[in-house]
Amino acid sequence: MTAQAQVRVSPLSIASIIISMTIAAIGSGIMATYVPFVLTQSGETWAARLAVPALAFGGLLGCVLAGPLIRRVGHARLFACSMAMVIIGAVLIAADLPAAWWILARAIYGAASNVNFIIAQSWLNHAASNEWRGRAMSFFYMSFVLALGGGAWLFGQVPADTNLAPLIVVFVTALAILPIGLTRLPNPPAPASVSVNVKMAWKISPVGLVGVLASGGLSMVVQGFTPIYATLNGVTQGEVALLMLVMQTGLLFIQYPLGIISDRLDRRVVLLFTCGLIVVAGIAALMVSFTTFVLLMIVFLVFGGAVETVYSVANAHANDRADPGDFVPLSSTLLVAWSTAATIVPLAITFLAPEFGQQTFIYAIILVAIAYGAYIVFRLKERGPAPEDERESHEMRSAQMPNAATMTEPGAAEAQAEAKAQALEG
Repeated sequence: MTAQAQVRVSPLSIASIIISMTIAAIGSGIMATYVPFVLTQSGETWAARLAVPALAFGGLLGCVLAGPLIRRVGHARLFACSMAMVIIGAVLIAADLPAAWWILARAIYGAASNVNFIIAQSWLNHAASNEWRGRAMSFFYMSFVLALGGGAWLFGQVPADTNLAPLIVVFVTALAILPIGLTRLPNPPAPASVSVNVKMAWKISPVGLVGVLASGGLSMVVQGFTPIYATLNGVTQGEVALLMLVMQTGLLFIQYPLGIISDRLDRRVVLLFTCGLIVVAGIAALMVSFTTFVLLMIVFLVFGGAVETVYSVANAHANDRADPGDFVPLSSTLLVAWSTAATIVPLAITFLAPEFGQQTFIYAIILVAIAYGAYIVFRLKERGPAPEDERESHEMRSAQMPNAATMTEPGAAEAQAEAKAQALEG
């Protein structure tokens, strides 16, 4: 057995990747709460809102640039470079520059973070064997999302009127470079180019494609505008931080059980139920008072968890209908579709909110959920129930992390095909 083969069969071999990304997520959680809170408190609400689509647009650029850059310098070097870009963004914010620079810093972070996600997922997919790849990816997603919440909570423990929070981000991001910088894992093969084929994705699964588009807008809106909304309503720094922490736990309490149910029922029915859950949570968010903060946290836990569920189940539904040869272009198309919607919808809300009020983002989420739910009903009537043998096992996925493994590694499509075949045989 070669040294490379020995590395690939050990689950401990991927620890460096997961540790690095988990540490980086702490910094991401800090900044995702610090930027909207400080900008809103200082009266720069327009900048806090505009930073949300800037983050998503940067992520879209990262999706497009990741493949060529990895081919040019390799995974390890690009990971260090993209972490350096995260540090640059944090320094721009720590330097107390005008608000426009903060928007640029968030765009830089969006590009760098998506490159990091793509590198990490590609590396994990390459290092893991078929026997434990699914568990490794689920653990990776869970660790990252919970670390985001932990970072948000940590922000609540430091003074917001100083630059200590972005300096902590600089520290943890530099720390995150070390585990991957010292890893003995071999670099994965050169990545495939981004192949976007909307017509093909639509033919495979209209419900999946529209669901990913809907989740792009939903996820970025609920994660980006909730801290602004809370701050505008006089919620304290510690309470905003706690609210953002609680929202991340929706991945465990909402997405995980609904994902298991989607393995047993038609995924479109689960998506329809999830849309209804989003509408109910949205109406509750409009009505609940900020004086009953515990109830508010429960409402937004359901809100955030249901949005994450749309992303993961729509992805699974699209993969259920795809042939093995379509995995790479389908993954690339869904990734770009998500990033595009995540840019356009928050940008529209940024311009509409001054006219229609601070609750505009909640109304927008409700409308998107109703529209997607209506489309699912139409497709259910048109096509009927899905055959059970078309389904693959559901995996926990977060809309805050691009699903890009198949886009960056040539062998990923074959690995997915083999795993799907094994699941169907079982």
